[in-house]
Amino acid sequence: MNDLEFYIYDNDLWCIFPDGRNEKITEGSELVKPILDSIREFYPEAYADLTKWYQKSSARVPYFQFLMVNRFCKCNFGNLDTTKKDIDRKGLFNFEHVQCPLRGECTHENIVCNPKFNSRISDAEMRVMKLVNDGMSNEEIASELYLSPHTVKNHIKSVYLKLGIHEKSEFIQYAQRNHIFDK
Repeated sequence: MNDLEFYIYDNDLWCIFPDGRNEKITEGSELVKPILDSIREFYPEAYADLTKWYQKSSARVPYFQFLMVNRFCKCNFGNLDTTKKDIDRKGLFNFEHVQCPLRGECTHENIVCNPKFNSRISDAEMRVMKLVNDGMSNEEIASELYLSPHTVKNHIKSVYLKLGIHEKSEFIQYAQRNHIFDK
C-alpha cells in the first residue's frame, strides 16, 4: 500500500496505483483492509465514528469495512492531486482539503475528515524505544524484553510513524529534545 492517489469520479472512489492503472474501490478491493487497519491504529477517533456511522451494515463485514474506508478516503483524499501522493511509499497519509458542501457544519469534521493523528506511544513501544535510545540492536532488545525481533521491528516502525520520523538518529534527537528518557 504505497504511492497511491485517490480521486472521486461519478461519486465513486477511484485509485491510481504506482503502475499507472486506475481502479474503482469496491468492497472486494485489496486496499480496504490495509487502509482500515491504518485508520484503526492511527486515527482511532475517526475509526470509532465511522464504526458508529455505519453500524447498521456491520453484519455484512466486507461491505461495512468498504463503507468506512470509502467515506474516510472521500473526505480526505477525494481531489486528484499529482503533487503529493495520498498514501506515500512509507504508508503515511497526506490529507487534502477536500471541497465539501457541509464544511463548517458537518458533525464529522475534524473527526473523520481532517482527523487527529494518534501519536500516543504505548508502554510496550516506550520500553523498546528506551533500549533503542540506549544503543541496543533489535536482536539485543528482543532478547532483553523477551520479544521476537519481528515485534521489536514493528514497535520501532509504529513509533517512527507516530512521530513522523524515519530513522534512529531522528528518534534520538527527538527523545533528547523532548526529555523523554530523562530521570
